[in-house]
Amino acid sequence: MLFAVVMGAAHYYVWRRTVRDTTGPGRARRVGTWVVVGLYALLMAGLATNWPVFAWPGYVWLACAFYLALLFGALEIPRVLLNRTARRTTPVPAGPVAEEVSTTGEAPSRRLFIARTLAVASGAATAGVVGYGMTQALGDPVVKRVPVLLDKLDPRLSGYRVAVVSDIHLGPLLGRAHTERIVRMINEQQVDLVAIVGDLVDGTVAELGEAAAPLRDLVSTHGSFFVTGNHEYFAGAEPWLAELDRLGVHPLRNERVRVERAGAGFDLAGVNDVNGRAFDDGPDFARALAGRDARDPVVLLAHQPVQAREAAKHGVDLQLSGHTHGGQMFPFHLAVDLQQPVRGGLANVDGTQVYTSNGAGFWGPPVRVGAPPDITVVELHHNFARR
Repeated sequence: MLFAVVMGAAHYYVWRRTVRDTTGPGRARRVGTWVVVGLYALLMAGLATNWPVFAWPGYVWLACAFYLALLFGALEIPRVLLNRTARRTTPVPAGPVAEEVSTTGEAPSRRLFIARTLAVASGAATAGVVGYGMTQALGDPVVKRVPVLLDKLDPRLSGYRVAVVSDIHLGPLLGRAHTERIVRMINEQQVDLVAIVGDLVDGTVAELGEAAAPLRDLVSTHGSFFVTGNHEYFAGAEPWLAELDRLGVHPLRNERVRVERAGAGFDLAGVNDVNGRAFDDGPDFARALAGRDARDPVVLLAHQPVQAREAAKHGVDLQLSGHTHGGQMFPFHLAVDLQQPVRGGLANVDGTQVYTSNGAGFWGPPVRVGAPPDITVVELHHNFARR
């Protein structure tokens, strides 16, 4: 309900700047008004039904409405200054339609010209930004390679490679072809282990089981592992965890496994997402990490970077996360920074190293601006400098 109200207010603002300010009473204004009303209805239908026929245009328009409102807001001060200049230099006609085209066919007033110019400029800029963002969101994820130094890592494990992928977001806009592309790109890296750190799906197993099926084709030396994200709980976590286990992607539910190579090893642990608490299935760090040999490093899979604060209390050496989408659409980057300690990349949180992926998919609009999708190969190395 709150989202519908907020979007209604945003659409009203867009209507004022694109329709009311640029047209006079009459057919053009009526048509423009119904177009904006129809786009709002399309957006709400896409959110309510998740049917691709509504979701695709609805979510694309959501991105357009956002950037239009943002640009119009940024232009408010220039608009006021230009209109003041116009009032000082142009006589103001009498009557209620002072800013419309005159009945004698004369050119529009300067104020009307300003409104139309700003509307056209904002529309063109929005089309450019959203178009670019769609090429980023729908294109191949960037493959990143990130070396991580771990003091406790046995030198025999140096070079161990973990493919980290998060926020795949299978749903009405992303299906089986998206999964197949991600599986192909991961397999091309020939990694030792695959870590899927949450938000795989935006729907039920019945709806998206076929889209997730290519995950069974993931190839790595020590297998594929998964931890829940917040969206798994929205979609029904238990059926998905069973389905992933059937596909050979092993869920880590507040537990850990031992990973060994060449006589050396480390602990791989996973905790549930914080949203699991509402379903009596929240993270339990003590259960996942108690009883391990503290001389060996532990790599933790946890969907949200904010979980690193608790992980640090339990001596976690490296946490692999997602959730943030890198901000997905600028300037949401700023909001993410207020909520999460790491928006993207490698950082240190209370002594624990945290790597946060931008994610390989998107949520909502098929648009990414300033945060391209990625798949990351994290390479673990012994920190010889700390010997």
